[in-house]
Amino acid sequence: MRAILIIAKNEIGVLRDITTKVAEYGGNITYSQSFLIQKGEHTGKAQIYLEIDGGNFEMMLEEIRKIKTVEIAREEETFEDVFGKRIIVLGGGALVSQVAFGAISEADRHNLRGERISVDTMPIVGEEELASAVRAVGRLHRASALVLAGGLMGGKITEEVKKLKKQGIPVISLKMFGSVPKEADLVVSDPVMAGTLAVMEVSNKAKFDINRVKGKDL
Repeated sequence: MRAILIIAKNEIGVLRDITTKVAEYGGNITYSQSFLIQKGEHTGKAQIYLEIDGGNFEMMLEEIRKIKTVEIAREEETFEDVFGKRIIVLGGGALVSQVAFGAISEADRHNLRGERISVDTMPIVGEEELASAVRAVGRLHRASALVLAGGLMGGKITEEVKKLKKQGIPVISLKMFGSVPKEADLVVSDPVMAGTLAVMEVSNKAKFDINRVKGKDL
């Protein structure tokens, strides 16, 4: 997998022209991201990032550089290479910080040995807000596990947990009131341990398999 970062004029057809060149040289776009730059020397320009599998990478990069609307096109490391798998932690602020402590401490051990595991946290409360956040996890690039940290979660949050699990993303819940723990793959009383186990679950080197303890309370 290789990646291209492009800075281009914000004009109609730019993305079409770029992806056409990728296809012409046999590349398969496995991930894409584009947005308008808000600050700095390229303010107002489009930043386009593509992760590409296969094809003649050097030729497609050379041809993309020739497109009139393209100002910069260069190879970059993929997000997988830089940030690796993502642990997502959602819920009440104090509990989120404790889960994050466990996850970051465990991720540090694995990253020192050459793995790449990152931890994303968001303190958030309210059924609607949490349900939206859980639903969005399924759209996050490289999201590998979700930890829900709070004192009470159910209703719409539970429904989104069910849908997320169908996408293959394991859900770890703290022991709490509500129906979320009943649907979670694993329920953990200690928030620090919950973060630690989330990292161990996604690691390629840790000897932990959530399927062996699925549905249990720890």
